[in-house]
Amino acid sequence: MLEFVNSVMAWFMKNRIQEVEHFKNNPHEVQQQLFFELLEKAQSTEVGKKWEFRGIKNIRDFQNRVPVHSYDDIRPYIERTMKGEQNILWPGRIEWFAKSSGTTSTRSKFIPVSEEALEDCHYKGGKDLLSIYFNNYPDAKMFTGKALAIGGSHQINELDAKGGSKSGDVSAVIMANLPFWAQMYRSPSLETALMGEWDAKIERMAEETMKENITNISGVPTWTIVLIERILEKTGAKNILEVWPNLELFIHGAVAFTPYEQIFKKLIPSPEMRYMEVYNASEGFFGIQDGKESKEMLLMLDYGVFYEFIDMQEMDLENPQALTLEQVEKGKNYAMLITTNAGLWRYNIGDTVKFTSVNPYRIKITGRTKHFINAFGEEVVIENAEKAIAVACQATGAEIDNFTAAPKYFEGNGRGSHEWIIEFVKQPDQLSRFTEILDKTLREINSDYDAKRYNDMVLQPLKIHNAPRGTFHQWMKKRGKLGGQNKVPRLSNTREHLDDILEMMGIN
Repeated sequence: MLEFVNSVMAWFMKNRIQEVEHFKNNPHEVQQQLFFELLEKAQSTEVGKKWEFRGIKNIRDFQNRVPVHSYDDIRPYIERTMKGEQNILWPGRIEWFAKSSGTTSTRSKFIPVSEEALEDCHYKGGKDLLSIYFNNYPDAKMFTGKALAIGGSHQINELDAKGGSKSGDVSAVIMANLPFWAQMYRSPSLETALMGEWDAKIERMAEETMKENITNISGVPTWTIVLIERILEKTGAKNILEVWPNLELFIHGAVAFTPYEQIFKKLIPSPEMRYMEVYNASEGFFGIQDGKESKEMLLMLDYGVFYEFIDMQEMDLENPQALTLEQVEKGKNYAMLITTNAGLWRYNIGDTVKFTSVNPYRIKITGRTKHFINAFGEEVVIENAEKAIAVACQATGAEIDNFTAAPKYFEGNGRGSHEWIIEFVKQPDQLSRFTEILDKTLREINSDYDAKRYNDMVLQPLKIHNAPRGTFHQWMKKRGKLGGQNKVPRLSNTREHLDDILEMMGIN
């Protein structure tokens, strides 16, 4: 029976590939049509009247009338919606809000999730992911078992006096709204999946899922590792395939997978295991890895999201030029702006991407607009850091759990440097060698960093603090940031996070 169900679902999912092929072959037409549909749908909203959507004839009009928005710019509109007002940013009642970790500030962000965003963006992304997967792997058997989703929590929103709106991590919002047939194929129970206390939640998830036939997992790599390791402790199994012998796919996102790749190969020692990266954020579902070997992601163009891009070299200008899809260039670093079917208008999502292909449009995430180190003109972005970490791990046999880095500024006659905190799962053969390779690789892949490191004239060699196991977990818990959508800030141009962790480690 399960084989029959798998065959039917595989056939259904594979047929959806035609929609993907359509926007791949007609990207500009699809985006332009979507742009005018968004304006027409929202022309009677408060912001639609304010910016006179009815009179907008083209994208240039739109860019001249509607400013680029940060979260703080649109927060007053969102808070009014959360309190029960409607038809402000988007028509119709919005009941759900995706709670973002707010990694660029200490305040949580609440992103509106309309019915259209849920159905035509988040759910459509999930269906297209399966479509791409079954087309790439016709022998897939994932529907013969259950999907393990490691998501966040949700709660009633205290700002709504009518008690009608709810908020939570985007994964929790999605799970709480899944149709009954989809609930049948996922694990753990919804009650467990939506728990907010993560230590207890991992324990409950381990108890429930280790008894199931899990064929696929979706989640952030860090929390997935924690769960698998707990299951191995409870069962005494050597690897997770002894518990879930039919496991075939891990769908991951939120953080780069490369630093965790070797850990997963040990936990899941199967050459047949498949991995797919997705770009799914609180604000929408944007990208899916569509190749078997390539780790680039196809930019999804028909999900109710209109895209604009700003060259990162222009971000500090008073009026940087926003580019549409046909204007972007391969290999450049861009900040991404989105206009969505949930009422985010020219919203700077805070992520930076690089196009690896423009026919079709494929991207990779390179970092955050505010998560970088550029204290001395070195312009180190997350992509640089994660690549250098991966090289150092491979060369020294190390495996990492988490890391963060920040600048150490000039003191007296001393030079500046970069200071790192790294929590290893497996220690390098020599920390000094790991440090040397990390620094050398950064110099090789970032010419600005290399120039500042030349003869130690501006930057001295970087320094690494070897954090005890559990350090980042305890720090995130202390900040109230445990959860599937919460991420350790990898890079920062200030020492706020780094000094806080060093203090917790007893290092002054």
